[in-house]
This record gives sequence, structure tokens and C-alpha cells, in this order.
Amino acid sequence: MRVVQGVAVVFAAATLAFLLLHLAPGDPATALGEGIAPAVRATIRAQYGLDDSIVTQYGRWLWSLVRGDLGWSRAQHRPVAAVLGEALPRSLFLMGCALGVSLLGGMLIGAWQGARAGSRRDRMTSTALLVVYSLPEFWLALVLLVVFAHQLRWLPATGITSEMYGYMGAGAQLMDRLRHLILPLTSLSLVGVSVFARYQRNAMQESMTQPFVRTARAKGLTEPAVRWQAWRSALLPVLTVTGVMLPALTTGAVFVERVFSWPGMGYAMIRAIEARDYPVVSAGVILGSAVTALGAALADLARELADPRLRQP
Repeated sequence: MRVVQGVAVVFAAATLAFLLLHLAPGDPATALGEGIAPAVRATIRAQYGLDDSIVTQYGRWLWSLVRGDLGWSRAQHRPVAAVLGEALPRSLFLMGCALGVSLLGGMLIGAWQGARAGSRRDRMTSTALLVVYSLPEFWLALVLLVVFAHQLRWLPATGITSEMYGYMGAGAQLMDRLRHLILPLTSLSLVGVSVFARYQRNAMQESMTQPFVRTARAKGLTEPAVRWQAWRSALLPVLTVTGVMLPALTTGAVFVERVFSWPGMGYAMIRAIEARDYPVVSAGVILGSAVTALGAALADLARELADPRLRQP
């Protein structure tokens, strides 16, 4: 059932993206800029079938998709599969690191808050997290870029490696990659940390009031042991929100990659949109939807493993 739902979501997202792209003003011929002869534009439209009706174009695109053909990038002059195959691993790496940092940081902060709910430190931390949560990722990325890359010059501003990367030793190459990762990862993780911390705090606060906590204290367990048991009981809401966070993380990665010129899916998608490169955008939406649907399914499985009562008979 999950597989059918996932396929339906991916198909609906891809179809919607196709329709919106083709209904929007402009096409690859107009994206060439000024100074192009009308005859050249007409030749390009005829070559790519852009003069056909949108129904005909949709049927041709759908048939290619069923055959496993993602199409040809008109802007980069190579298969779409090669374009996305080069960019997808970089985005998955960045998003995976951001999700891990968000989960770990959010759970630690939220558990610490929940165990001290109502205290002054809890209120101050909640206020700070709310401020961070209210800030969009691209604005955070721009602030970090200006402060740490341009003013302080502590970290590189753009790219995934330095120009001299190929001439470095193994240790220097690793450090160079880490330095380029810090700013995009921080920009993408801060909002996630605030979201996970909020859910973890509320779940931890509720868990600390349960009867098993009083029983554990009555048996003489140390406070760290009691909090550990309460934290394990409070994991379920955090695992639930992980599936909800994946679409937001994917969207945030698009803007963060653009700010830092991180050569991933988001950066490739924005360049394709600017060039009206429809096949790349459509295939990118399909991959993004598939990753989101897969992540949501994995989050459901994690919830069922954490609480066997949720398993379907």
C-alpha cells in the first residue's frame, strides 16, 4: 500500500510540475535572450516539439518516462540522467548530514528542556529556538555567508571544493571538503534543530509526568536513569515529525544550494528553470518527490519499530 501511495504522489507531483512549466510564460527559445532571429527561434521550437499542443507534449513526455527515458537537457546538451546523476548524490549527502544534525541536536536540546520544563533556562532556550524557527533558510544562509565568508573570511563562500583541491593531500582534501560543508550544513540544520527540539521538549515534558517515572524514582533509580527511560518513551513524536520535515528540508536545500553554489539538485533545478530546461525540471521534481515519499515511508517504519502497537495487522 505504501508503494502505491508513493508512486501516486510522485506521478501527481511530476504531472503538476509539467503542466505549470508549460503554462508559464516563455520557453527554451525565448530563454536564449535578445538578438536571436525569429527563424532560429521557430526552428528550435519545431525541433523540440514546442509548437505541439500541451496534450501531445504531455503524452510524449509520459511515454518517454514509462520507458525510463528522462529526456535530453536542452541547456547542457547531455542526457537528463547524467545531469541529475551528478547532482543527486551531492544533495543527498547535504540533506542527510542536515537531517542527522537536526535530529541529534533537536533531541538533545529538547530532552534537556523537557527535563527542566518551566525553568528560566527552558524559557530562554524556547525563545531562542522560536526566533531561529521564524527565519527562512535562505536568509540564514545569506547572513552566514556575509559574516563568516566575506567579513571574517573564516570559511569558503561557494562551491564544494577549492580550486587547488586536486593538488592537496588526502588529509587536506578532507579538511577542504569539511570547510565547504560547514556553512550550507549550518544554514540547513538550524531550523530543523528548532523544530525537533520543540517536539522533543513537549514529548519529554509529558513523559516525565507519567506513572512509570514516579515508579522508577520510588525504586531508587538515579535521575539520569529516570530521564533516559522518559526520553525513550518520548521518541515517537520526534520520529513522526521526521517524515513531515523531509519536504521542508528538500525545499530549503534548493535555496541553500543556490546561495552557496553547492552543485546539487537544487542548484541544477534553479539553473534549469532559468533556462526553461523543462526535462531537467520535470525529472528533478520526480526525484525529489521520490526521495520525500521514501523518507516518509522510512519514518513510518521507524515509528512502528519504536512502538509495535502501530503495526498494521
